[in-house]
Amino acid sequence: MRRRCAALFLFSLVCMDMTGTRTSSPLPLAIAGAAGRMGRMLVEAVQGAADCTLSGALECAGSPAVGSDAGAALGWASGVAVTDDVAAAIAGARVLIDFTRPEATLAHLAACKAAGVAMVIGTTGFDEAQRAQIAQAAQRIPIVLAPNMSVGVNVTFRLLEMAARALSEGYDIEIIEAHHRHKLDAPSGTALKMGEIIAAALGRDFKACAVFDRHAQRTERDAQTIGFSAIRGGDIVGDHTVLFAGTGERIEISHKSGSRAGYAQGSVRAARFVAPRTSGLFDMLDVLGLK
Repeated sequence: MRRRCAALFLFSLVCMDMTGTRTSSPLPLAIAGAAGRMGRMLVEAVQGAADCTLSGALECAGSPAVGSDAGAALGWASGVAVTDDVAAAIAGARVLIDFTRPEATLAHLAACKAAGVAMVIGTTGFDEAQRAQIAQAAQRIPIVLAPNMSVGVNVTFRLLEMAARALSEGYDIEIIEAHHRHKLDAPSGTALKMGEIIAAALGRDFKACAVFDRHAQRTERDAQTIGFSAIRGGDIVGDHTVLFAGTGERIEISHKSGSRAGYAQGSVRAARFVAPRTSGLFDMLDVLGLK
């Protein structure tokens, strides 16, 4: 027993540098959409993570960023050139972080599946058939798919589940979200996820109870429905509020993002989670241990 303990102690010393910190190779990460608003934030987050390194930067064909250094827009040199070749971008990467558009993400998914590279997908707007493609690919490679990578938003998801169960009778539920003028999908993926979580907590069929447009309706509100309102304007990063409106009181649970930094940090955290796995479809609740 003493010899075994001594051996383990010597092994631990070998795994430490001169400062006493455990050392290992940095986790190589590639970023899709690297020149976009979210992509630049992801590049910065990877640069700031001591245990990660930027191994690839991908942009669409024709982007003026192709050929430039991935860190140029941030004022520093990463040593990684932006490319429009997905195979080149993921060569040497353990994980590809993708915040692009559904069609682009699915093309990147096929390349990652062929190369055995894990994915963190923050893209929203997938339809059911596209989600099925992702689930099928997850049988071969590990994937974290989440409409919102923010740690705060995912804690909010859990709070909404608790609130919905406690407020199951006598409260009307409305979800209001606001994003910048460039966002394509509405309601946001985060708002839809909030609705799905609430519907599941209440034992309701989300597709049957979700209401996205009341313009043509001339009836009183159905108490079993969950309403959605979407605002698009300016440079709003992302605001989400769930309103539980009862008789004589209102309860609001809100999350407001002033920066994309939270999404980027959560994405890097998801990459650390998914990198050692061999397959499976996960979300941020798995990453954060909230399930």
